[in-house]
Amino acid sequence: MPSDPDVPSLGPTPAPALTPAHDPVRARRQQIARWTQLANRVGYLCFLVALVAYALTFAVGFTGAMSALIVGAVIVGTILLAPAIVLGYAVKAAERDDRERGL
Repeated sequence: MPSDPDVPSLGPTPAPALTPAHDPVRARRQQIARWTQLANRVGYLCFLVALVAYALTFAVGFTGAMSALIVGAVIVGTILLAPAIVLGYAVKAAERDDRERGL
């Protein structure tokens, strides 16, 4: 197709950049970011449940079920949050490194 003489040429067309859908590393990184975000939300929600349950023990009374709820929520929250926070920072650092290198 001949070029239009009225339109200035910008040189050769650059190769299309790999989008996350086409770059398997970035696609996997986005998937990990989504999972860590979900784990963060659920983990912090578990800590909120534990905090509310702890406050309710003073109002309603301390029972074994409330104790189990508090301990269980803290354990689940910790198990979810510890790796999610580390992986979240790793994904952010990898994305920042890619941007700095122009990838």
